[in-house]
Amino acid sequence: MSAEAWIIDGYVDEPACLGVPPYISPYIRTVAGVLVDHQYTVRYCTIDQIRQDYGLLKKANTADIAVMIAGVTVPGKYLGGTPAGYTDIRQIGTSLQKPESFIGGPILFGSSKGGGSQAIRQEEFGFDNLLHGSPAHALHSFLSDHQPSPWIRSYADEDRWAVAGSSVVTQHPLYPLVLCEIETSRGCPHAISGGCSFCTEPFYGEPVYRSIPGVSNEIAALYAHGVRHFRLGRQPDLLTYQAGAGEFPTPRPDILRELFEQIRSAAPQIQTLHIDNINPGTIARHPEESMEALSVIVTYHTTGDVAAFGMETADPAVIEACNLKGDPDMMLDAIRIVNEVGAQRKDGIPHLLPGLNFIAGLAGETADTYRLNQEFLSQVLKEGLLIRRVNIRQLMPFEGTRSWNENSLPVDEKRFRQFKEDVRKHFDLPMLRAVFPRGTVLRHVIIEESGDTSFGRQLGSYPILVGIPLRLTPRAVIDVVVVDHGMRSVTALPWPVQINSLPPKVLTWIPGISRKNQVKILAKRPFSDTIGVESAAGVSFPPDYFTFTSPEVQAP
Repeated sequence: MSAEAWIIDGYVDEPACLGVPPYISPYIRTVAGVLVDHQYTVRYCTIDQIRQDYGLLKKANTADIAVMIAGVTVPGKYLGGTPAGYTDIRQIGTSLQKPESFIGGPILFGSSKGGGSQAIRQEEFGFDNLLHGSPAHALHSFLSDHQPSPWIRSYADEDRWAVAGSSVVTQHPLYPLVLCEIETSRGCPHAISGGCSFCTEPFYGEPVYRSIPGVSNEIAALYAHGVRHFRLGRQPDLLTYQAGAGEFPTPRPDILRELFEQIRSAAPQIQTLHIDNINPGTIARHPEESMEALSVIVTYHTTGDVAAFGMETADPAVIEACNLKGDPDMMLDAIRIVNEVGAQRKDGIPHLLPGLNFIAGLAGETADTYRLNQEFLSQVLKEGLLIRRVNIRQLMPFEGTRSWNENSLPVDEKRFRQFKEDVRKHFDLPMLRAVFPRGTVLRHVIIEESGDTSFGRQLGSYPILVGIPLRLTPRAVIDVVVVDHGMRSVTALPWPVQINSLPPKVLTWIPGISRKNQVKILAKRPFSDTIGVESAAGVSFPPDYFTFTSPEVQAP
């Protein structure tokens, strides 16, 4: 019988999930590759699975090796599924008596109850060994030499392990509805001047880039195992991929074109190809090259994509105190450029829009900081620019960063809540109406939570939360049409709209159908064409808005 190893996934990259996070990080897949290389049979489960079935932990306790990846670097609220907390980790670590146990990932940088408090480095996890640096390299070193390794920055081995461990994706509880994040580099060019004061990426030093074959071979291996959804994440700025030296290197559109062409060749029927972080400072300093690089992305990616901007603040005093990437004028320039290239729509959805991050509690912050942030967002609205989402968080400083000692924590909770509420009401709501107007069709929405209102998302970067006022089957994949907007979500109906079978109280969600017309529609159902619906409702609809078959829909 071959030796057995378990991987327990307690890592969440972003607070954007309902229930089990629908992705597997590069940490998991490279660790799996190391275990495969060392002739272990690999078993995989998520922290949410263990919470639901403690018997899984008992099974892991019979293995020869158990590896847990855990931690967060971004604080936030998690809807249903949550990353492993320190209590979870201690419980798992102390329960694993038989296997040689390991823990790695961002948890070793520190953990916190959330934004607004320091991420404290814990001394005791209950595991036998800590995997510092690259978890895969550290684990390989232990299995080879029985001692932890120094930090190894080359991707030569990790590229091989990523391919060897690619089959682990088939064990994810949501497979094949999973998103695989693909690392393209580690380290940050901005680290030359010390980096942003709060960021952990400078811990990795200046950038080391993966090769194009390394990335494409990993995607080909995952594609062969049924993965169709990918995000190029785990880098501070995709525009500077292999761009050379300097704190703000000039983008290389030719290199990005080759990268995306090779990805498309490796995964010809890809369904999602999104990106993550883009440094707005790069765009503002190199507008022409950045515009060309963004055009390459728009040519090869899939629509509905988000370029996450680490703006953090519009207060010049905070920008200077924290060595941030650019001033408000530069941020606006970057937003304008991304809009110029990416705001055009395909199938009704913008190709590529910026996403903004604000952090409260940074050094130099005053009451005036919130006013400047609101004025910045007002200018964005005034110019008619599109933003996909705004994240507002409190600082979670990590030991070793400047923000550990230099910050303005605790934040003024009243002022922070007021700022957040104002943004949600006066910026997010009108922005969602502009980005996803009524009638927008969102394809391949995965139902993650069922109830009187079911909730789902598409797979991709920062997908919009969709509420559907029907009880739908979990894991169903449906197309929906937007009928209304919240501050952080949209309300939608299955599309084409099943006019003959919708429950009576759901009919009024259709734009233009009043309660008075609802009675007329109920009296005249079933309809055979759109003309009949329009006659009863007294409003016009697109020709493909309805379907006149009657599939079963379970009413709340």
